[in-house]
Amino acid sequence: MTSSAVNWQRIEDPDDPRIEDYRDIREKDLLGKGGRAGLFIGEAVLVVEVMLERPGMTRSVLVSEAQLERVGDLVAKSPSPETPIYVADQKLIESIAGFDIHRGVLACGNRPAEDACTLDAVLPPPGRPARVLVCDRINNIDNIGLLFRNAAAFGVDCVILSPDCHDPLYRKSLRVSIGHALRVPYHRARDWEETLVELKRRGIEVIGTSLDPTARPLKELEAGNRIALAVGSEFEGLGAGSLRQCDRLVRIPMAPGTDSLNVGVAAAVCLHHLSA
Repeated sequence: MTSSAVNWQRIEDPDDPRIEDYRDIREKDLLGKGGRAGLFIGEAVLVVEVMLERPGMTRSVLVSEAQLERVGDLVAKSPSPETPIYVADQKLIESIAGFDIHRGVLACGNRPAEDACTLDAVLPPPGRPARVLVCDRINNIDNIGLLFRNAAAFGVDCVILSPDCHDPLYRKSLRVSIGHALRVPYHRARDWEETLVELKRRGIEVIGTSLDPTARPLKELEAGNRIALAVGSEFEGLGAGSLRQCDRLVRIPMAPGTDSLNVGVAAAVCLHHLSA
């Protein structure tokens, strides 16, 4: 059993200081990134597996007895096999975390510094093909995770977030992305419209999604090799600044009487077309 070769320790006291990072997760989540001082929580095996791929990212893992062997194997094969694994009864884990944990796996990680993720760091250099996903005011927990999952599925080079987009490393968003928010590079803009202008300066055409009947049907879109697909919030669509900077608008034709697609679904349809 591989788990016998890793650093696993049993937790029996909910006040044990070794699991302080996991205490009252839900309440700390409500405070946003500042509630955990440079840390984030991953939930579910697939997310923890991605965290363990990055040396030094995972501070520790908290698992139920049923998940010890599986997670122990992942830790043993990771670049940081010394990562502590804390094992506790499922009910004890839930009392520590403050919510029901159906998958029995949590991990605490060191949050990557967003300031280091500049446009220069995430964008393909001039002269090379680029596929970029631009997210304007996506503040739904599930949608931001789904967009990162789509970005990974269709080979997007990076994601650009407006200042008010939800945190992609929020526990539930990261789970929906199945860890791809840690794999797909992203940049969080400070001046949103200026960021879109900068994309265009770098030879990237900004193509916006829209319900406007004057927008061109998606099937008619022939895109160049450096493009950014811009998607907006599900109810309001792209904001005024995004619309001003879009070089073209496209729409997905739908049957009469229908309203719109979920932004994650719409992005997947458009990204599939652009990757074909």
